Amino acid sequence: MENNQPIIVKRVKKVAGGHHGGAWKIAFADFATAMMAFFLVMWLMTSATPEQKKAISGYFQDPIGFTESASPYVIDLGGTPTPAPERTLNPDISETPESQPDETGISTDQIETLADKMEQERLELLLQELQNKVEDNPELQRFKDQILFEITQDGLRIQIMDAENRPMFALGSANLQPYFEDILLVMADTIRAVPNKISISGHTDAKPFVGRGDFGNWELSSNRANAARRVLIAGGYPDEQVARVVGYASSALFDREDPFNPVNRRIDIVVLTKKAQRAIEGEQGANGDAPAPDQAPATTPSDAPAEALPEDQLRERLNIFEGGGSPLDQLNNQ
Repeated sequence: MENNQPIIVKRVKKVAGGHHGGAWKIAFADFATAMMAFFLVMWLMTSATPEQKKAISGYFQDPIGFTESASPYVIDLGGTPTPAPERTLNPDISETPESQPDETGISTDQIETLADKMEQERLELLLQELQNKVEDNPELQRFKDQILFEITQDGLRIQIMDAENRPMFALGSANLQPYFEDILLVMADTIRAVPNKISISGHTDAKPFVGRGDFGNWELSSNRANAARRVLIAGGYPDEQVARVVGYASSALFDREDPFNPVNRRIDIVVLTKKAQRAIEGEQGANGDAPAPDQAPATTPSDAPAEALPEDQLRERLNIFEGGGSPLDQLNNQ
């Protein structure tokens, strides 16, 4: 039988709703851009100094009243707009901000702070490099318990100490043991990479020196510090970078509870900060030219520990064998 039923075709027309379109994406993009600009302005407002805010405000009030030497942009890394009183039309900004010493808007205090921060980072990198050299060198790794590194207010201090059965020097003399020479040569090769000067000091324990009547721990500690200096120079360290060589005897013990502990016999090498260099330079300037090794006048070292003798006693007893008398060099421009 033939099928005479009609064929019905349904055609459905799809109509997209308004909320399914793409217009919201444009609105959201505009909103995100506005929020980004808002947070950028907020960040600039929190990081800018009051003087910079005043200069920016003045720029928008009177753009033609700023010098052509200043940056053409209100905010960039190249400078801060500086008012030009002879050209401005706004009397409120007719004077340059008081704390703005130059056209860059950076004060002397900010420069000093930045220099100190860079110097601190440089000393920390030097400390890490010295520690790595001791760890990576099989010969030096055996003596790592005798080497102490620390950052102090005067700079990076390197302390090399005696062990119970492993002295750095021959008994009662300034003759270095071979292993101690190796340690100093490694130090010289590394610390000469920085422009800072160094201070070298020798220390003994409290045991009285038995020998000549006119030779004691003061002379022995000074001779040992000077012997360490000679090894550093032999290792390539510039002689003019040695700011001072001084002997402490037993006046600044490492272990005050046990004055006869071998760790009290040590050599301190301090990679000086800029301020510590200036302190040494001031002391030497007050006393004239640097003393010759055989003159051995008394002075106070800037790297003396807090537990050292009072200043007046140290000035009577300390024995300097060598020091740098020329003005100290400034840090490298970075």
